[in-house]
Amino acid sequence: MDALDILTDLENVFPYFQPIFSADEHRVIGYEVLGRYRGSKGVVSLGPLFQDETIPEEFRLEVDYEILKKALEKAIHLDQDIMLFINRDADLLMHSDGEQFLKTLHDYEKKGISLDRIVLEITERNYKGDIGHLDHLLNYYRTYGIKLAIDKLGNESSRLDRIGQLAPDILKVDLISMRSTATAYNFNDILYSLSMLARKIGASLLFENIEMVHQLQYAWKNGGRFYQGYYLQKPAEQFTERDILKEKLRKECHQFIVHEKKKLESLYQVTLEFNEKVNEFVSKNRKISDYEGSLEHLARLLDGAAFRLYICDEDGFQKSPNLFKKEEGWSLQKEYLQKNWSWRPYFLENIMKMRINKKGILSDLYTDIETGETIRTFSFPLNAEDYLFVDLSYNYLYEQDGLL
Repeated sequence: MDALDILTDLENVFPYFQPIFSADEHRVIGYEVLGRYRGSKGVVSLGPLFQDETIPEEFRLEVDYEILKKALEKAIHLDQDIMLFINRDADLLMHSDGEQFLKTLHDYEKKGISLDRIVLEITERNYKGDIGHLDHLLNYYRTYGIKLAIDKLGNESSRLDRIGQLAPDILKVDLISMRSTATAYNFNDILYSLSMLARKIGASLLFENIEMVHQLQYAWKNGGRFYQGYYLQKPAEQFTERDILKEKLRKECHQFIVHEKKKLESLYQVTLEFNEKVNEFVSKNRKISDYEGSLEHLARLLDGAAFRLYICDEDGFQKSPNLFKKEEGWSLQKEYLQKNWSWRPYFLENIMKMRINKKGILSDLYTDIETGETIRTFSFPLNAEDYLFVDLSYNYLYEQDGLL
């Protein structure tokens, strides 16, 4: 792509708009502004031009602002609640200390585009400047009502440490990473952390590059409020009718809900079955003093599901060895006696739940530190002092409907 050819032909530089849909309304709530050029070979994306650092910043900025002004001009006639997502590379944004960007927005504010409809998608991929200076500028923008989105989450350019620091309004999660099964597992862990952090700082999750229905379901299940991608709608020169997918999204969302309800019912049923089995053991063994003997009995009772059992007190100190299943059979791991697990997330909270409700609970999915497998843990109050923990193997979870 020849930058000079484009600079001398700005008439054929224009914006495309990719709609963004909401989970709560099932309609278009905004558009991401993308750059296009109409040349001899048809319409091409200007993304490569903006990412090419060998092209002088002044050239890229001139093209960038041509697209922005044309996009704002077209957006004047949109509904007043529709947001415009504008991409900006941090280095280009800081070229004039951010004044050119704000001046352009103010010019169109006079024409009716409120600044609280603007979402600035900031990319810090290779930012070379002073990070404090950039943060000051972004916070200054926000005093005008401009919203901030952090872009490129879910791939190698992620900088998770910046999220808490900037406290953006929107986190964009890139689902292209899900294409690789090798990275999908780690992606799940990162996404869980992102969703927790988003909740803490009051940010919304926007999932982009949704290309298949299962990715839409994944986004819905993981707390996505906004959705974007070719499965929903491709970028176009004209704005999409807001309710174009309202009925389709409503039906698909209903299917997601039905599927999730079935999964929750399966979790409830498995929890009930484990409670009944352990309750029966406790009823026959009112006073548990022989921890090793009790674990061996429970291991036979739960064989095929459990691969590790142990007993802790309410403060998390382990009162028994681990009973661990190896290929050759069960073995005791006495080195775990008196280890403390209260530092684990939700440990004390779950102890309180069991103490109050007088029944066992099943954990969510997590990665076992030692085996590296995806597991769940069933916990049960044996008495007023002792709590049983049963780690369920991946193979067992895989065989049960709805446990993975």
